[in-house]
Amino acid sequence: MSMIKEFKEFAMRGSLVDTAVAFVMGAAFGKIVSAFIDGIIMPLVGMLTGGVDFNDQKLILQKGIAAVKDGDAIVTPEVAEVSLKYGTFITNVIDFVVVAFVVFMVIKGMNAAKKKEEAAAAAPEPAAPSNEEVLLAEIRDLLKK
Repeated sequence: MSMIKEFKEFAMRGSLVDTAVAFVMGAAFGKIVSAFIDGIIMPLVGMLTGGVDFNDQKLILQKGIAAVKDGDAIVTPEVAEVSLKYGTFITNVIDFVVVAFVVFMVIKGMNAAKKKEEAAAAAPEPAAPSNEEVLLAEIRDLLKK
């Protein structure tokens, strides 16, 4: 089988299109969740923690130093600040937890719907009578005659 024919079969199967749609929807949902967390949740958390912007919370390991210049010549170069931005990290963790919970709920709902479909499709047919029941029915029929 040629590679082009195999790829065409793969692409036409539908799984590729489903995956692409899921990826686009997931990216859009991630943006919505980020906006929700940044615009609604984190300001409330900021109020609870003293009215500060939670995303600006950081632990400074080394303070930044501005460059010292003498005319056009640089005497000492600029040193960038080194810090641990734990506020941004916690915000992103909250984003992840919200997205993971929503995905969990969607999958849980899909599994429940699938179980209902399987239960409806696999409704037990009436059981065939056992050998004893068949014999008893024959004896009953013979006694009636």
